[in-house]
Amino acid sequence: MTRLRTLSERLGLRARLTIALGLIVAVALAATFVVTYRGTGAEVRGEIDQDLRQDTAAFIRDGIPASATKPAQVEAEVRAYLARQPSFGASARLFLARVVGGATISNEPELLGISNDPLTELETSATQERERSAAARVRTAPPGFHTVDLVDAGDVRLLVKRVIRGGRVVADVGVGESLDAVRRAQHGVSRTFLLAGLLALLASLVAGYALASGVSRPLRRMARTAADVDAGDLSHRMAINGSPREVRVLADSFDHMLDRLEDAFARQRGFVADASHELRTPLTAIRGQLEVMARQDQPTAEDVERVGRLVRTETERMERLVEDLLLLARSDEGHLVRPEEIDVEPFLLELFHALVPTADRHFELGPLPHGTILADPDRTAQVIRNLARNAIAHTRPGGLVRIVAKAHGDRLQIAVEDDGPGIPEAEWELVFDRFHRADRARARSAGGAGLGLAIAKAIVEAHGGSIRVERAPAGGARVIFELPGFVPYA
Repeated sequence: MTRLRTLSERLGLRARLTIALGLIVAVALAATFVVTYRGTGAEVRGEIDQDLRQDTAAFIRDGIPASATKPAQVEAEVRAYLARQPSFGASARLFLARVVGGATISNEPELLGISNDPLTELETSATQERERSAAARVRTAPPGFHTVDLVDAGDVRLLVKRVIRGGRVVADVGVGESLDAVRRAQHGVSRTFLLAGLLALLASLVAGYALASGVSRPLRRMARTAADVDAGDLSHRMAINGSPREVRVLADSFDHMLDRLEDAFARQRGFVADASHELRTPLTAIRGQLEVMARQDQPTAEDVERVGRLVRTETERMERLVEDLLLLARSDEGHLVRPEEIDVEPFLLELFHALVPTADRHFELGPLPHGTILADPDRTAQVIRNLARNAIAHTRPGGLVRIVAKAHGDRLQIAVEDDGPGIPEAEWELVFDRFHRADRARARSAGGAGLGLAIAKAIVEAHGGSIRVERAPAGGARVIFELPGFVPYA
């Protein structure tokens, strides 16, 4: 079994499909041959049995007239009838009559122990014993159909019937015919099937190879494309046309996967480049200031204090960036939130009151729903703070920052909106990408690294929620996120 499995693994798909198709055809031909072989034999035997019934009826009708009631009369009529019949052979039937109270009569002398064949003396004793045993079975066969193996004639089909005259049994008569016709018919079937089967098997192998080549051709192309992709070239695509639907579906799925991989790698390269740039900027600033101070022989206390403040500021900026990157990495691994039951109204009130002193803005809080939400309180608060800081950064002093919360069935919807310049509609989907900034209103000069909305989206989606951007009623940006698991108070 192990060797067969190893051989199967070594063979290509074309060879396996061709062999499989050949085996299927061979099994189908074998089953058809068995059915046809047996059916032909049964059909010829049925014809022989029908002929035997007719010949036996003729033997009884013409060989033993109704007036023959005595053994001597029956024997004389039978002998006269058999005298008109040819000797038993390949083209002549066997006739036999056992007269009650008389002799056994047949057109085959060997059945009666009489042989005119000079070769009989040359036969071995075992052969002669088989002949005598077979002859005895024929002579003593009861009424009905029998198949007897005669040494010289082969299998013989025999029908024995009782003959009644004057109300009593006067004889048992039998008519037999060689089953050589059955053998010849079955031999012809075997010969025909052997020739036709070989041709059909050969044709099936050729057709199977052609079919397997057609099936495996796109698969081989896919394998070559996969090898190129494995080597690092993601530009290749399957582009399989004219193949079976299943292969096209597989190729389309593979191409779609390559599209996503290529996009993911492009995003990853962009992400790494942006992260490198964000980290390089504060490092460059720190190094530049340190180099300037190092060129001074006696830096003043004010210069040292100024450089110290700059170093602390840039270091804190790098720390925040690293923390944000680590948070996004945890979101990719699926270990970002730890939900617990939160009372919505006091939770949002506490967050709102903590935000009011952070900036010179006009903060508003809409009506709050009464109920609980199953969410991570720290991460949910981080989302709201990120959205609020984003709104503060893009509004002027005294500008509007509004927080609105509503319940929709089992989902809690929280929106943070402002009256700033807003976000262009073309950017509504892009603003959640990592390191993305709108060209003007959301520029780098605003101070962020472009990760706030990406982090908010990661946290919301980790809860099973959704987040989107709309135009605020006041003309600015409106960022809405929804969380599942809201339960109102009874």
